[in-house]
Amino acid sequence: MSQEHHHHEIANGNNLFITILLNIGITVAQIIGGLISGSMALLSDAAHNFSDVLALILSSVAAKLSGRERTLKQTFGYKRAGIFAAFINAATLMIIATILVREAIGRLMNPQPIDGNIVIYLAALGILFNGFSALLIKRDAKSDINMRSAYLHLFTDMLTSIAVFIGGFAIKYLGWFWVDGVLTIGISIYLIFSSWEIFYETVRIFMQFTPSEISIKEIAAEITKIQGIKNIHHVHAWKLDDHEMIFEAHLDLDGDYTISHFELILAKVETILQLHDIHHFNIQPEWDRNDEKMLINNLDH
Repeated sequence: MSQEHHHHEIANGNNLFITILLNIGITVAQIIGGLISGSMALLSDAAHNFSDVLALILSSVAAKLSGRERTLKQTFGYKRAGIFAAFINAATLMIIATILVREAIGRLMNPQPIDGNIVIYLAALGILFNGFSALLIKRDAKSDINMRSAYLHLFTDMLTSIAVFIGGFAIKYLGWFWVDGVLTIGISIYLIFSSWEIFYETVRIFMQFTPSEISIKEIAAEITKIQGIKNIHHVHAWKLDDHEMIFEAHLDLDGDYTISHFELILAKVETILQLHDIHHFNIQPEWDRNDEKMLINNLDH
C-alpha cells in the first residue's frame, strides 16, 4: 500500500534567453580581445563565458522539460532534467578550470607582452553583462539546483571579470605581465572549489544515495514506536530531484490486520515521514512472513 503527495517547484526560466544573448556577445568580444591583446586571463574569462552560454542553454531546456506532464512511459516525467543540467554545468566548469591552470603555468614560465587597455575595457564589459545576468536569475537560484548552477556560472564569471579588470591596471601601469597568469590560476582554483558542491550533490542524487537531510535510523526508530508495528526493514530513501524525496519500506505487523486497520497505522507513518519532508512513499505491509528483517537489505528482491 502507498500514499503519495507531489510537491515541487519549477524554476522560472523566462529570463534565461536574455542572459544567453548577453553571454554570447561578451564571449565573442573577449575571444577577439584576448587574441589581439595577448591576455591569457581574458581568454580564460571568455572560455568561462562560453561555458556560461552552454550552461544557460542546458538550464533553459531542463527547466522546460521538468515542467512536462508525466506519462505512462515517463512516470516521473523529466524531473531529473534539471539535475542532469546542473551536473553537466558543474563538471564543465571544473574541466575548463583545470585546462586553464595548465595553460597559465606555461604563461608564467614564459610571460608575453599584453595590451592592458583592451583587458581593462573588456573586463569592465564582462562585469556589467555578467552582473546583470546574475541578477536576472538570482531569485530562481534560491529554490532550484539547476538554476543555482547557472547562477554560479554567472556570478563566478563576474568575479573573474573583476579580477581581470584589476589585473589590467597592473599590466598597464606597472608592466606586471606575470599577473595575467597568476589571476588565471587563482580564478581557475576558485571555479573548481565553487563547482564541487553542486557536482557532488548531483552525483549523490544520480546514485540514489540517502538524502543528507534525513537519518534512516531516526525515522525507523520513530516508526517502530507506532502500535501494531514490530519491525521496519528493506528501507530505501533517495531523491528524485533536489526537492522531492522518496521513501519505501516493508512493515512487519504484529497481527493479521484488516486493510482499514492498516490504513490507520499508515496514517501515523505518513505523519512521521511528512515531518521529515518526505511526501512520496511506498509502504508494503507484512505479517508472519519469513524474510530478511534487516533495516537495509543487501539481498534485494
